[in-house]
Amino acid sequence: MFVLEFWYVSLAVGLAIGIIVGCIIGVFYRKRVAEKAIGSAEAKAAQIMDEAAREAAAKKKEILLEAKEESIRTKNEAEKEAKERRVEVTRLERRILQKEEALDRKSDSYEKKEETLQRKIEALDAQRDAVAKTQAKQTEELERISGFTTDEARQYLLSTIQDEVKLESAMMIRDIEQKAKQEADKKARDILATAISRCAVDHVAETTVSVVNLPNDEMKGRIIGREGRNIRAIEAATGIDLIIDDTPEAVILSGFDPVRREVARIALERLIIDGRIHPARIEELVEKARKEVETLIREEGETACYETGVHRIHMELIKHLGKLKYRTSYGQNVLKHSVEVAHLAGLIAGELGLDTQGINLAKRAGLLHDIGKALDHEQEGSHVELGVTLLKKYNESHVILNAVEAHHGDVEPNNIVAVIVQTADAISASRPGARRETLETYIKRLHELEKIADGFKGVEKSFAIQAGRELRLAIIPEVVDDASVVLLARDVAKKIESELEYPGQIKVIAIRETRAIEYAK
Repeated sequence: MFVLEFWYVSLAVGLAIGIIVGCIIGVFYRKRVAEKAIGSAEAKAAQIMDEAAREAAAKKKEILLEAKEESIRTKNEAEKEAKERRVEVTRLERRILQKEEALDRKSDSYEKKEETLQRKIEALDAQRDAVAKTQAKQTEELERISGFTTDEARQYLLSTIQDEVKLESAMMIRDIEQKAKQEADKKARDILATAISRCAVDHVAETTVSVVNLPNDEMKGRIIGREGRNIRAIEAATGIDLIIDDTPEAVILSGFDPVRREVARIALERLIIDGRIHPARIEELVEKARKEVETLIREEGETACYETGVHRIHMELIKHLGKLKYRTSYGQNVLKHSVEVAHLAGLIAGELGLDTQGINLAKRAGLLHDIGKALDHEQEGSHVELGVTLLKKYNESHVILNAVEAHHGDVEPNNIVAVIVQTADAISASRPGARRETLETYIKRLHELEKIADGFKGVEKSFAIQAGRELRLAIIPEVVDDASVVLLARDVAKKIESELEYPGQIKVIAIRETRAIEYAK
């Protein structure tokens, strides 16, 4: 047993010694292999360094050669450029020298010319002095012969020439006007006749009061109500006066505002049909009638725009156009008048050869020219001023603004559209049946026409005829000559234009009669 254990121990010890010896041998072997590898790497590194040194030396030589070549090439180019600059400088120097020589020659020439001119100036001054002395002697001789001083002779010549020029200018004006009228009248008649014939209208003067028919006279008492409470409620709600007189089965509505009058008419007719007439019902139906009239106003404005072909108008302007349905001027419905002017303006523009844009502008200006009349019951100012302010607010073009502002001659028209609208407005206002005038207004205009004409020197008597469309002047022949008659008629017409308002145009005829009287003895 002991022997067996001894062998086991010996075997273990031997194995341990073998392992230790094997490890030592392996370490020495790896060391030798590593030393060989290090030696081989060092040899390769030395070889690589030698090759790198040889390549660096070769690259250095190559770079040096290229640098030398570049230096030589740069030097050659610089020398070439310097040579060219020297040649250019030499050429410029020669040119400068040549110019200096030319300037010297010109300077000498100018000096000679200046001396020559100076001598001529001195000679002219001497001649001028001699002429002035001669002229003074001649003037003195002329004054002695004529008996006039220089100022008196000048004044006499100016007055003589002025009279001659005045006579010639009057004759020239007459000839030019006659020729222009012959041509313009024919062309204008053709254009206006064509426009009027193509514009069909079916309305005449309208009344300014509204009449509501009643089913019987008993309805008047119900409208008045107990102690007049119903009629007071109607008048308070509408702002319109009710006239209940002896007219059988009718009530007259009278008011300054035509829109309110229309609201009152509709409300009263509804009350009569409904039969329940008391203050509460009156207020209810008046409010309904007011909303209905507002709707009608908008629809009438849209219809007018559609009829005339005028588009892209602001809705507020359309509402104001609709209000014109209830506005009259000299009995003429203003909305229908505006539509008629728009049609006439478009037709005249077409006859004058305007393009589509010009025709549309003329229609638009014609439709909007009286829009201020929708406001003149509510605001201060003329309908022209109110219309221009309203159209500026909604950004209408300057052409439209000038046409509206100039259609009554408040300002001068600065475009053809404004002139067309003036013409169309005059045609619509002056055609038969369009407007009506009271007898007092008509007689007053005739008196004012004759008064203006009688205020001119040389007018013996004036006569307003043709319903105020023509004014004839009897001229005193001893005061006004034939040439001045033309100027006198023009002056009378200009004063009528500036002081009177009238539809259409007024023809001024000045008549001068020359009589030769002799007696046989």
